[in-house]
Amino acid sequence: MTTTNPVWFTDAIAQPYDSGETKVGGVRITYRAWGRSGAPCLVLVHGGAAHAGWWDHIGPHLSADHRVIALDLSGHGDSGRRDNYSLESWAAEAVAVAHAEGGTRPIVFGHSMGGFVALTAAKLYGADLGGVLAIDSPVQEVSPEVQAWIAEGKKLPGNKVRATRDEIISRFRTLPADDSSLEYVRAHIAAGSILEVDGGWTWKFDPNIFFHTRMAPEDLAAAECPIALIRGERGMATSDITASVAERLGGHVPVTVIPDAGHHIMLDQPIALIAVLQTLAGQWDQPRKTA
Repeated sequence: MTTTNPVWFTDAIAQPYDSGETKVGGVRITYRAWGRSGAPCLVLVHGGAAHAGWWDHIGPHLSADHRVIALDLSGHGDSGRRDNYSLESWAAEAVAVAHAEGGTRPIVFGHSMGGFVALTAAKLYGADLGGVLAIDSPVQEVSPEVQAWIAEGKKLPGNKVRATRDEIISRFRTLPADDSSLEYVRAHIAAGSILEVDGGWTWKFDPNIFFHTRMAPEDLAAAECPIALIRGERGMATSDITASVAERLGGHVPVTVIPDAGHHIMLDQPIALIAVLQTLAGQWDQPRKTA
């Protein structure tokens, strides 16, 4: 039986986007952008080992009043790689793509590790941001083992090469796995996650990003911009973690729970996520519109 994908999804991924690139610290950073050039700027930051295409079915729905930019962080997607990664360098990249599009006081939305990047941007550049949102980003202590590996400058081997495109796509997994993810969204994201190389196909991300995909509670700091949090009902950012993060950020941080969603909310409950993102973007734009 043939299943027809919903119109909201097919219309979104069919919407053309502008491709752009800029350099940050000597590394090429690629991005895609929807909406009118010159409109208020909204930056979408993917999670660890992901890429800008994770937002293809989300970004167009936010572009009526915004220039929406989804970037490939260094070590991900089509962007270049670094010898060393950090939340600080990734935060600089998120701000840089907004500036490349002429954006001032951009809003930054980040998922999972991308939420850590957004919160780091709030700490470093808060006075120049319109607002920051972390989506199911589990801020927690980094294990001593990981700390030791980072301190020793350990490197991981490259991703395995698979013989065929179908073989590598069949191995696409989210961590943690969630059976409620929408298959048509997963298929689109998986197709954008791979790269043809000599001998077959491999994943686009640099495995060494995994040493820097965590954020500890002591890394949080209150910021000079609005901050909000979203968590999935079954996500990794549990109620305890989210409450602790909100407290460390000053206590006056709205938290939205998306029912029946796991960690990857854009795969589980994308329509609910779009509604919340539209609301936050509109609220945070109000001072800019009335200034």
